[in-house]
Amino acid sequence: MSDVHDTGAWFADQAFWRDFYPHLFSAERAAQAARIVERSPLFRFPAGARVLDLCCGPGLFTVPLARAGHAVTGVDLSAPLLERARRRSREAGVGVRLVEADMLAFAEPEAFDTVVNMFTSFGYLDRHEDNVQVLRNAHTSLVPGGTLLVDVVGKEVLARRNERVSLSELDGKVLVQRDTVFDDWSRLRSDWYSIEGTRAATASMTIHLYSAAELRDMLCGAGFTEVRFHGDYEGGPYDHRAERLIAVATKGGDVRGR
Repeated sequence: MSDVHDTGAWFADQAFWRDFYPHLFSAERAAQAARIVERSPLFRFPAGARVLDLCCGPGLFTVPLARAGHAVTGVDLSAPLLERARRRSREAGVGVRLVEADMLAFAEPEAFDTVVNMFTSFGYLDRHEDNVQVLRNAHTSLVPGGTLLVDVVGKEVLARRNERVSLSELDGKVLVQRDTVFDDWSRLRSDWYSIEGTRAATASMTIHLYSAAELRDMLCGAGFTEVRFHGDYEGGPYDHRAERLIAVATKGGDVRGR
């Protein structure tokens, strides 16, 4: 297994993050992340917890977590996004540790009390086995008794949605997104078109789709001993009304040194 992603992967293309940054990381999205950290019962971590924000991007969760008093490390493959996270943390007056690293390779044994992976930043890798390895890395990085929180769009949630093409506008930019499910409901391809005046940009992203049962099997296979699911950031059940698939997985063993 390679230590580094194929540089041809869609998420390694910095033009994608540049062209679609306003839609992916809008002020509204940042405010939502801050509300989640402040209000969600899923984010009630012990005071001063050592938190790894895996695939942190421009720090939408990294900075609010640091503002809440936690010792936060943000990890991302994109140097430009990490620079935005660095700028965001300076403006907020908080200290965070930012690491440019590949989630397929990053692991720091028993360095964190909690790992969070938010806003569908999981399932990016082409090989299913590599996505499982990301979970193994998170398990390695957690102290015994530590927790991993993974937030994605579950297969069941997506199947309930009728809309496959969406249109939105932000600051004069129009975004068209077309979603296509393929490979027997195991993958989702999103084709994006951004239009601003006479300038247009296009990009595609492909991710693995997982049901709760499939994600449970992956987490247990990665070594987690307890897995529970929620359907929203308020900690509601994962049922027919669920808006998200949020897994909270615990690493077995007693918490040491806390």
